[in-house]
Amino acid sequence: MEEERSLVLVKPDGVERGLVGEVIGRFERRGLKIVNLRMLTMSRDMAEQHYAEHKGKGFYPGLIDYITSGPLVAMEVAGWQAIRVVRAMVGATDPVEAAPGTIRGDLALLKGENIIHASDSPGSAERELQLFFPGRGWWL
Repeated sequence: MEEERSLVLVKPDGVERGLVGEVIGRFERRGLKIVNLRMLTMSRDMAEQHYAEHKGKGFYPGLIDYITSGPLVAMEVAGWQAIRVVRAMVGATDPVEAAPGTIRGDLALLKGENIIHASDSPGSAERELQLFFPGRGWWL
């Protein structure tokens, strides 16, 4: 079985609401491993790098303002097909459309403050993990 790595962010609203432990617990109970973890407040520069694919879209300025508004928790999650598993656990971007049992379906109400981010592909995961955990090496 091939292990994958994914970046997961508990966004500022999730941190403010005290949901970090709940989110981590869900991943661990599913059998995924947290192999890197840090709390930080994103700089505007880092946020612009992270969300570069959304630049020019109408929601982009608000997204940057929101993600830099307070502390977040970044984690590297590892496991078999971790990207697909994490995305399924996270649920639809719009919490109103997210299935019950998913993180967003159970814990979020607003699309603009939807508690969590997860990498959507192996390429995105590697790029995002390097941004949040610089110096990651082959030994991780």
